[in-house]
Amino acid sequence: MALRFSKMHGAGNDFVVLDRRGGGSAPDAALARALGDRHTGVGFDQLLTIEDSHVAGCAAGYRIWNQDGSAARQCGNGARCVAAWLVRDGAAQPPLFRLDSPSGVIEVECRADGRYTVELGVPEFRPDCIPFVAAREQAEYAARISGRDLRFGAVAMGNPHAVLLVDDITAAPVAEFGAALQGSGLFPEGVNVGFAQILARDRIALRVFERGAGETLACGSGACAALAVLVRQGRIERAARVELPGGMLEIAWPTDTAAARMTGPAAFVFEGEWQE
Repeated sequence: MALRFSKMHGAGNDFVVLDRRGGGSAPDAALARALGDRHTGVGFDQLLTIEDSHVAGCAAGYRIWNQDGSAARQCGNGARCVAAWLVRDGAAQPPLFRLDSPSGVIEVECRADGRYTVELGVPEFRPDCIPFVAAREQAEYAARISGRDLRFGAVAMGNPHAVLLVDDITAAPVAEFGAALQGSGLFPEGVNVGFAQILARDRIALRVFERGAGETLACGSGACAALAVLVRQGRIERAARVELPGGMLEIAWPTDTAAARMTGPAAFVFEGEWQE
């Protein structure tokens, strides 16, 4: 049986998009791994499924699956790609509409320059809500992990994030420290680990080691997490450009009680059929 899909990317963070509206079984771990393999499959950072939404006022829903078949609760670059897919399909009408995401309803704005702005919710710093094992909430935590003393901020942006400040983004031990934090037991549901270098008060460079995927060219929720953590630590402004290996995102967090907003591109790469 042929399974139709769209290949898309947002700032280099790449996806396979499946339309599951009208029913059909959810992708299992074996299918996700087969599709996600970059040598024998299509290749992706995450698999996105377009779903019927039962939330009033939402154009559609979507779900997110990592390369290893595990489910994720948010993906900012994926949200923009879902929005662009639905606009092309005619199921969503610009300039404003809502989507039903795994972590709740999000607002989408289609911009005149072809980019999309999505609201990813209010950053959550309470350890039990991330979830993160800590005695009390702090702007920065210290822990000895795999024989190294690490300092990092922790926040949930629909999914858990740790953010480490580094002096040189190109030399950051992303895979080593990312894997160490993921395996530390401090984050019971896993964690996306961001490495941020401050270039100016309104500009940072970022690399992200994602749970279930490894390092990706971009991570939208990770960009929001990095800005939120660094704002809370008093290091940067509430609006900044975040430069990732795959491109640039604009992130804004107007107040402590406001949703973080992300603006960036969404691109179609090709359409295909997977022979199951």
